[in-house]
Amino acid sequence: AAEAHMEVEFEYFLEKKAPVSGLESPMSYTCRFAASYCKGEDFVLTVVIPVITLCPCSREISAFGAHNQRCMVTVQVRYSDIVWIEDLVELVESSSSGGLFTILKRPDEKHVTEYAYNNPMFVEDVVREVARKLDEMDQVTWYSVEAESQESIHNHNSFAALERMKS
Repeated sequence: AAEAHMEVEFEYFLEKKAPVSGLESPMSYTCRFAASYCKGEDFVLTVVIPVITLCPCSREISAFGAHNQRCMVTVQVRYSDIVWIEDLVELVESSSSGGLFTILKRPDEKHVTEYAYNNPMFVEDVVREVARKLDEMDQVTWYSVEAESQESIHNHNSFAALERMKS
């Protein structure tokens, strides 16, 4: 055939330690490999990373706490040299109000919620921070970042996206 396209989607599991107790449990991330050939090769790695976002406005105006939400960050990259799934997970989790965990004990929950409270971010903030870090990765030649927060007090979700071809 003169043209070909293949996509493979799978759950990728990483052992993740709870931040205080150190309990390990598998955390899953949806990944996709998309490869094409049509007058040249193309390969895109996609990873969906669930994180926490905490509303900066809610934190600023509330006397007690702030609302937070689960945010699904989808990162797609093209690259000239290997990019590891683990590196994208770490990059995204460090660019948000915090990461998610499969198992947390009470001291872990306290740490996770207080960490998020001290690192409030909108979806736009998450996308900008992920993009800034991807810009620093020389092997990444193109990327797309989307973040969608599943709002906890609104009847809608928040969404932000950015796509960039690097020279």
